[in-house]
Amino acid sequence: MTIVTSSPLCVAHENHTQKHAPPKLDIDDHGVNPVVKNAEFALKVNIPLLFLARLAYNSIPDCFWSEREGHSDRFGIEWRTGWGEDSRTVHTGYWSLVAAIDRALEEGIPITDPSFYSSEDLCPDALIAHIFRRAAQSSENIPLLKERIAILREVGSILTTQYRGSFQTFLNTLQEEHQGRATALHLVKKVTDTFPSFRDEVSFEGRRGETKSSTASFAADVQYKVCLWKRAQILVAESWAAFHPPTTSNLPHPLFPAGPAIHQLTMFADYRVPQILHHLGILTYPPSLLDLLRNHAPFPSGSREEVSIRSASIVAVERVRREMLELKLAAISDSEGEEDIGEEELEESVSSVMIDFFLWDLAKRVESGDESIEGIQTTEIVPAHRTRSIWY
Repeated sequence: MTIVTSSPLCVAHENHTQKHAPPKLDIDDHGVNPVVKNAEFALKVNIPLLFLARLAYNSIPDCFWSEREGHSDRFGIEWRTGWGEDSRTVHTGYWSLVAAIDRALEEGIPITDPSFYSSEDLCPDALIAHIFRRAAQSSENIPLLKERIAILREVGSILTTQYRGSFQTFLNTLQEEHQGRATALHLVKKVTDTFPSFRDEVSFEGRRGETKSSTASFAADVQYKVCLWKRAQILVAESWAAFHPPTTSNLPHPLFPAGPAIHQLTMFADYRVPQILHHLGILTYPPSLLDLLRNHAPFPSGSREEVSIRSASIVAVERVRREMLELKLAAISDSEGEEDIGEEELEESVSSVMIDFFLWDLAKRVESGDESIEGIQTTEIVPAHRTRSIWY
């Protein structure tokens, strides 16, 4: 499938999705990422604090590719190896963001409190810069600090003035609006409607459409609104995953008591997943785009190249998901004595969210050399595309 028909850049291959459907997935528990292990425990913990931590993580853009990629002096945050650990390490990439928030909380800075981080008096810019101070070995500062501060102020101000400074109140309002049956997608839409800095959308021109008048038909340029919503979806997905039990539980999900319908979300279109999709042959790029990637050419946010890579990745992961559903349905059909699974239950059993989690971790392991793909033909690992953007 070609995403940009006027000038194809990225193609998602149907036959490759059949070869690379990932196995059964579990949520990866990183040491610095606080994850609630089951729904029973979730009902006993301080849920508002966990929500605010998730909101703080995802309010701040995850734009951490480095000009010093692969070097020890790239931007990083020194903190504990994980919660409860005495050893320390330098966290890089996304985990540097999480480590900075965790370190601030340990230092007694209430950075997950919207009434605190929205206030320039209580939380001046200099304090936020201190929270994101680099490790001694790093030669780079955190990118987009000014933009990150502005987003924290915006999100905190909206929560404070409209929702009593509580993400829990925000969630309660959502459930009231949907008579207690709000899903993950409902929450994503409310986040993008409420917080402009989560509204990851572009107007994309390039298709030709036929316009008819009373006297003639003629081709006309058409503008399409492309909604990618990466940070909004990952905020919702990680909040869902924090209460996602590894084993079957009869308790309702704390966020979505009528069911999350998590399968309605897409993958989170940023850097790493497109990179591994290309390595697996699920996406192909033309030579001109490969040259730009190999040379670390910057792609402006909203550019044809960037939107094509991100959009094609969403389509590709949806095809992987569809193939996994077909395999699961075939396995059920071949099993004698198995009870038929309902269509809704089948759809819910495989999500692009979990596929994204798996592929993101796989991409990091392959890039670092800790793992290699065997048994299938792969392409070179080309550098991830470089876009400095608040939307990632």
